[in-house]
Amino acid sequence: MWHTPAQFLSVPAGSAGKFGVGALGRIVVKFGGTSVATVERIRQAARHVKREVEAGNEVAVVVSAMSGKTNELVGWVNEASKLHDAREYDAVVASGEQVTAGLMAIVLAEMGIPSRSFQGWQVPIKTDDAHGAARIVEIDPTELNKRFAEGVVPVITGFQGIAPSGRITTLGRGGSDTSAVAVAAAVGADRCDIYTDVDGVYTTDPRIVPKAQRLSKVSFEEMLEMASLGAKVLMIRSVEMAMAHKVRLTVRSTFDDPDSPQIAPDGTPGVPGTLVCDEDEIMEKQIVSGVTLARAESKITLRDVKDRPGVAASIFGSLADESIVVDMIVQNISEDGATTDITFTVPDAEHDKAIKALEAASAAGKFEYRTLNTAKGGAKVSVVGVGMRNHAGVAASMFKALADKSINIQLITTSEIKTSVLIDDEYAELAVRALHTYYGLDRQDA
Repeated sequence: MWHTPAQFLSVPAGSAGKFGVGALGRIVVKFGGTSVATVERIRQAARHVKREVEAGNEVAVVVSAMSGKTNELVGWVNEASKLHDAREYDAVVASGEQVTAGLMAIVLAEMGIPSRSFQGWQVPIKTDDAHGAARIVEIDPTELNKRFAEGVVPVITGFQGIAPSGRITTLGRGGSDTSAVAVAAAVGADRCDIYTDVDGVYTTDPRIVPKAQRLSKVSFEEMLEMASLGAKVLMIRSVEMAMAHKVRLTVRSTFDDPDSPQIAPDGTPGVPGTLVCDEDEIMEKQIVSGVTLARAESKITLRDVKDRPGVAASIFGSLADESIVVDMIVQNISEDGATTDITFTVPDAEHDKAIKALEAASAAGKFEYRTLNTAKGGAKVSVVGVGMRNHAGVAASMFKALADKSINIQLITTSEIKTSVLIDDEYAELAVRALHTYYGLDRQDA
């Protein structure tokens, strides 16, 4: 969970509704690494900012490091010392965003847009002291509001903040998206535009299903499920924050022509891309909004586990202690209730680590089992949609659609708005295409 006090980063009353064509307001725009990979791309991104400023909007910019630079900086730190101080790690790694912010401010100024770069500590974006994976505690919007009043575009380094000790911190994976949403909440922005290398959120991966549709709107809950199930358009952490603070997000492409007419996905004048918003803003809720695919899933089964209170806690606690993320879980109790079979999935990359942790915990007497079976290389296919809440039989229809293609299901998990199945990887793309068609998500003109 995000630790920022709700009262500090809540959107002022009346601001959240300003999202119409021609409406002037306050916008936070964020550019990812691919959008600022070169000076020429920074110039292209700056043209999007210029368009919004000339439309009369107050704009703040949040930037990532140039594509590949963060990994390069991390590599240098590890080369210098494997046992490095996390505080110095942050000092080095945070420099990538500093370069981009300065370049963006220079390019904007060249275009006639008054601009000033800000590092996280200059805003300030206050965090806890968990170096390398810090959490935002609060953002003081005073300096940013001052710049808005002066007609200056602040360009803020994403991914970083300042600890109580006064040292630079970095926010960990997805930190720039998180920074952008937090800034948007702090300044009461009307929307937060996430510019990336895709032009929105699609019903599934267009590389697998060419008929995939771009969604005009998707709810926070659906986006959270999609992000956790394999869709990589937005990071989970940023969507959680946006949902908590009612920050409306749009996913847009940096590579669209900034000077072309602004057309919404439905073909009307408006904001291009996909709007991620509260469910109440979506008038017609589809039963299924998207189909996701996550590959490289390992299935682990502990057979004949001696069943007693706390056994599940012992098993999954031993995995949690090793920071291993467990996904799907299924438990079957024997007829006499003496033993149970527990099956779950972990990423393939964590397979060996998980086996080692389980064997060590069992050897220490935390739990007992007869055999341990594993299989790597599974695929998790999921259907997601807020409309599933009010429609019975969605899971059954999913199973029928897969059965019609002779695809065997190994594991099943459900929530209120999603159903996921684990299948053999060789059938993964077939399953995605079949479900996409079955639920009527194919574009008619494709």
